Amino acid sequence: MNNWDDLRFFIELARSGSLSAAARILAVNHSTVARRIGAFEKTHGIKLFNRQPDGYQLTDAGEQIYTQALSIEADNHAIERLLYAGDTRLSGKLVVTMPHDLANFCIIPYLEKFTLQYPDVELELIVSPGLKNLSAREADIAIRLTPAPPDNLVGVELARMRHGVYFSSTVNHDPEQPNLIIWRNETQPPSWVTAHFPKGKVILKVDDLASMYAAVKAGLGIARMPCYLPDTLNDTHIYRAPITLPRSQWGAWVLHHSDLRQTARVRAFKQFLSSLLSEQKPLIEGELSRTKTIGKHNVKSSPRRHSEANSTIR
Repeated sequence: MNNWDDLRFFIELARSGSLSAAARILAVNHSTVARRIGAFEKTHGIKLFNRQPDGYQLTDAGEQIYTQALSIEADNHAIERLLYAGDTRLSGKLVVTMPHDLANFCIIPYLEKFTLQYPDVELELIVSPGLKNLSAREADIAIRLTPAPPDNLVGVELARMRHGVYFSSTVNHDPEQPNLIIWRNETQPPSWVTAHFPKGKVILKVDDLASMYAAVKAGLGIARMPCYLPDTLNDTHIYRAPITLPRSQWGAWVLHHSDLRQTARVRAFKQFLSSLLSEQKPLIEGELSRTKTIGKHNVKSSPRRHSEANSTIR
């Protein structure tokens, strides 16, 4: 019988094509990966990879084994989920993944309540970029800002995001030709620019929300941001322009794999998150924004009020 650990090394190298990338995932050094793969090939008398200057490529035999190995991996993950699903203990490790800005400003400040209520639950937060695979139990619960969660996850949408155009009142922005801050992956002016600031000039692109906010605060320009970040920070010099933007299709979802419906600590933390984000709904939906017009003559306008019914999947 093949050792599942050997198959793990094989799968990760096949996925990444790189010893160093596979080593990071497996939490070992790259020489260990090379040694394990070499031993695996020698034991079975088969060549699984072609070593190329740009990495490792599967041979024809390796491709066939990779397909079968993925099935074994999926079965192994399913067994792990089923074992975890029946865990009735309110103790042990619980891994939660979420966007770091939402974590830092809307969730972490309130986590003490959960830790006091469930002192034996060992929380681990993953706030690094990228989505985690809940089927593979890379995380037990996910908070995702998404328009549509994957079909294999269950959960609830607790708030629909609102965006606004934000600026610093310490700078006299030209409302007709303001400096603009946009996302790094936007190769064309986004719709909010073409609709409201067609003569504006892009002076900065960023790939991080906190950096975008810092640039706005520094007076570099104006930017479209989800309301929860600037409204949470509530800086006295940062305002939202009274500009109506299309309603976002993205919502704040609390999600987990369907197999973990009855896991005690998953249920407890999901309930905590659902209550917390429901309280944060006015913030996420932009009802707490302080608004002024861009330019010398700042006129305060009242925040918009609205509500939407929560929606669920499965």
